[in-house]
Amino acid sequence: MARWVRFRSAAASLGFGVLEGETIAEYSGDQFGVQQPTGFRLALASVSLLAPCAPSKIVALWNNFHALAAKLGKPAPAHPLYLIKPSSCVIGHRHTIERPLGYAGKIAFEGELGIVIGRRCHNVSVEDAARHIFGYTCINDVTAIGVMNEYPDFVQWCRSKGYDTFGAIGPLIATDLDWHSSSVVTLLDGVERQRYALSDMILSPPEIVSRLSHDMSLLPGDVIACGTSLGVGSIPEGSTVEVRIDGVGTLSNTFGAPLATLPTPT
Repeated sequence: MARWVRFRSAAASLGFGVLEGETIAEYSGDQFGVQQPTGFRLALASVSLLAPCAPSKIVALWNNFHALAAKLGKPAPAHPLYLIKPSSCVIGHRHTIERPLGYAGKIAFEGELGIVIGRRCHNVSVEDAARHIFGYTCINDVTAIGVMNEYPDFVQWCRSKGYDTFGAIGPLIATDLDWHSSSVVTLLDGVERQRYALSDMILSPPEIVSRLSHDMSLLPGDVIACGTSLGVGSIPEGSTVEVRIDGVGTLSNTFGAPLATLPTPT
């Protein structure tokens, strides 16, 4: 299993490579195509990690876990129920989640497993879908709850989840993951708020990729957030959210500017 990262070096140059302990073996070329090692190694402590890929879009699922569906009284979907988050919302490990200007309402965390697409796929079968999965990562699908339900006639999924910094991804991409035996754990300032087994997914990663590929072309680097389960909650100002998945690592982000620094909404 390789653990791929993207980084910014002290010289302000961008790069990618394989994390091996506390060092990164640098590669050149196309992260999702032809790639080759450069022979250089960098200390992890000497670089800033970026989101491990630069997706053209994040496809985020809703109601994809049996436990949450049961709590909500919703039937299990036969096809992914989803929204799309823009590429402009993406941030990486230890980057700051920022409050949207003029919004003073509740902002929530959602710890999730992310599927990273490795090759363009369109109308692929479930049996073939695994060949199009590059690996897996951690996601915090941040949401402005008040915006979502601002208008009773239309639920604003995309707007409430698409603000800059609301798509935290990282810290790396694990190219192989036994997701059947893994869990997502979300901590808020060190206190566990979510712990759910990925085996409770309604639609598995290959099923998700296959069905979405019949709705749209999925491109190399695109990310699919597999949905969350019980335990979603608010992020207080200044708090840190950690999303942990065994075999992937821990994604950590702090919620930034305090309300006192923001203008009063009109």
